[in-house]
Amino acid sequence: MQSASSIVDRTDAPDDRPQETIDVRSAGPPEPLQRTLETLVELPDETVLVQRNDRVPQFLFPKLDDRGYSYETVERDNDVVTVIWRV
Repeated sequence: MQSASSIVDRTDAPDDRPQETIDVRSAGPPEPLQRTLETLVELPDETVLVQRNDRVPQFLFPKLDDRGYSYETVERDNDVVTVIWRV
């Protein structure tokens, strides 16, 4: 499994910031969305959040847009990684 840093390097997210990773692959809806939004509220703005999920978090994207976050999703064989950051 690739490290969070190597996945962040594949996106436009800043790679010189602290990173926090949450794994919501085993959580059923709507827990992944709720946990991700709650985690973002607690993190400093300069921290990049890496969310590991078992599907593309399509319902999360409009909420991130509304809150002013940038994000990119990388789909892999066994999971989907969404990298979220403030510009």
